[in-house]
Amino acid sequence: MPWSNQTGGGHNNGSGNGGGGPWGQPPRGPQRPGGGGGGGQQPPDLEEILKRGQDRLKSVIPGGGGGGGRGIGAMGLGIIILAAAGLYAFSSAYQVEADELAVETVFGVPRDDVNEAGLHFAFWPFERADKVNIGVRQVNIGSTGRGGSRQGLMLSGDQNIVDVTFAVQYSVSNPKDFLFNVDDPSGMVEEVAESAMREVVGRRPAQDIFRDDREGIALEVRQITQTILDQYGTGIGIRVLNLEDVAPPPKVADAFDEVQRAEQNEDQFQEEANRYSNKALGEARGEAAQIREDAAGYKNRIVQEAQGEAQRFLSVYEQYAKAPEVTRKRLFLETMEGVLKDSNKVIMEAGQNGGTGVVPYLPLPEISKRSGGTN
Repeated sequence: MPWSNQTGGGHNNGSGNGGGGPWGQPPRGPQRPGGGGGGGQQPPDLEEILKRGQDRLKSVIPGGGGGGGRGIGAMGLGIIILAAAGLYAFSSAYQVEADELAVETVFGVPRDDVNEAGLHFAFWPFERADKVNIGVRQVNIGSTGRGGSRQGLMLSGDQNIVDVTFAVQYSVSNPKDFLFNVDDPSGMVEEVAESAMREVVGRRPAQDIFRDDREGIALEVRQITQTILDQYGTGIGIRVLNLEDVAPPPKVADAFDEVQRAEQNEDQFQEEANRYSNKALGEARGEAAQIREDAAGYKNRIVQEAQGEAQRFLSVYEQYAKAPEVTRKRLFLETMEGVLKDSNKVIMEAGQNGGTGVVPYLPLPEISKRSGGTN
């Protein structure tokens, strides 16, 4: 179709421009309605539309866009290019906060490097940045879990049922694995930690779980949980695992309390027995030490006396070797002195004419006893 159809008045085959087409020929085909004097409805002129657009652009550009239509078009194109570049740079820039890490993907494939806090660029739409918070997160695993299940009820190694409540604190150790290998991190940690706790509790007696080795159980569960998470490549690191509460089921709580009271009484009796044992043992050790000291003193005294006797005997022997007759007589006298010292004896002088000098019938021993008693 021509840009403008100036047909004039009626469509006749006369000479001249009246009723002719743009090249002086009459139009072909059916005539538009309303022909005759008005010439019909005209199509829009494209050049006029472009001209109006340039006029509007002049009014928008500061300074009126002097320099002709060609200059205005080049400047407008530059502004459009700059605006598009600014918009693209704004769309490609992203900010990573202090508690975040970012992993960029190229056509959906993640890169190995990790971007830390600061301003970074990802060339959209070919690259994209996924951010993850690296703060500590906590999962509570107790008697009532998701869906109302009693996930805290576990069977111990000695066939007792215990209700365990514990908390797991974890953080992101590998952002790439955490973002692209795990769909539900909290659910993953909860399932793995619960499974590990059931495994450890199933090997231990109830007494270890209630009181004796709670720290050892928590440490073992943490190690098992971390090992499983590493095997699945979750990029999750377990920080702390705390056993918050371990209680018997409500139906048997009274029986467990009675057992606990009996164990406390047992501990009390053992403490009292230990105190009595320590007291008696201390006294016995003191007496034993005293006896040992007395024995040591007696030993020293006997040894010293024996050595003195031996030394005296040697001294006597030396004197005997020098004068045997004198020494023999002295020994005899000393021996007799020792024998007669405590005996009952009467010494009388010899009488005249060889008599005894004493009436034979005089009871001298009785007189001696009576005189000794009165004195």
